[in-house]
Amino acid sequence: MSATNPRPEVVTAERPGRDRPTEDRIFTTSNAVIVLDGASQPEASTRDGGWLAEQVGRHLQQLLTEHPAADLADTLAETIRHVRDLHGLRPDASPSTTASIVRWFGNDVDILVLGDSPTVLLTRTGEIHEVRDDRLSRVAPDQRADLREAVRQRGGFGFHHAAEWAALVDAQRRARNSPGGYWIVEAEPEAARHAVRASWPISELAAGLTVTDGVADGVNDYRTPATWRAAIVLANQHPARLVETVHQAEKEDADGRRWPRSKRHDDKAVALVRLTTAAHIAKLTS
Repeated sequence: MSATNPRPEVVTAERPGRDRPTEDRIFTTSNAVIVLDGASQPEASTRDGGWLAEQVGRHLQQLLTEHPAADLADTLAETIRHVRDLHGLRPDASPSTTASIVRWFGNDVDILVLGDSPTVLLTRTGEIHEVRDDRLSRVAPDQRADLREAVRQRGGFGFHHAAEWAALVDAQRRARNSPGGYWIVEAEPEAARHAVRASWPISELAAGLTVTDGVADGVNDYRTPATWRAAIVLANQHPARLVETVHQAEKEDADGRRWPRSKRHDDKAVALVRLTTAAHIAKLTS
């Protein structure tokens, strides 16, 4: 292979947001990376979002190892069904998680995004393309506004306002996996059919960056880093640099006044797929 067409390489970094285990997960196979973000919930449970992300990620990893060219939506639907049946999960009464997959096989790169863990692509001509699912952000606007107002009036973070936060989570749960609402990994295999998908010739792509929303907020809300191109620059140097840049921005807004948010620090996970050399990616993003 030439210097600009090496074997794809995956580099990752993670950091928990609080003093407890992260609910983000990253899994890899020989030709895929899977990033999941288990949803936090008001009630404590051993079967929380992180638990579900672990179950789903491990089964996705197994299936994509056994069937590396399988349709991604079919594979995700089969995984949801398997985890649901194995653990007796029920729709609308189970934890949830995002799932984002980048898979390269033959001449193509396939992307599947379900939930707010976006994938950002860098082409070999230096263009940036986002594959994202923002449907969750559009549901429960009244409850979201009530929580923002509680934070504005009384200070602190969303987690500090139990009644408003619980109301938002409940409203989101009612809109889960339904037309006009949003779709997410839970206990309904049909959700996989509503994922956002994209496919690109591998010869046209230089890199794919997949992050959980704890990192995406850095670009989308804090403007730190300022752009997705800048985020790829940091991740190409080392994914931990991107994680720490966002985490440091949050530390400098320790009371949440500049950027009102649910918690001081969210869990953060980054996976960068290099489809060309690190040096070539650096040149494309300079």
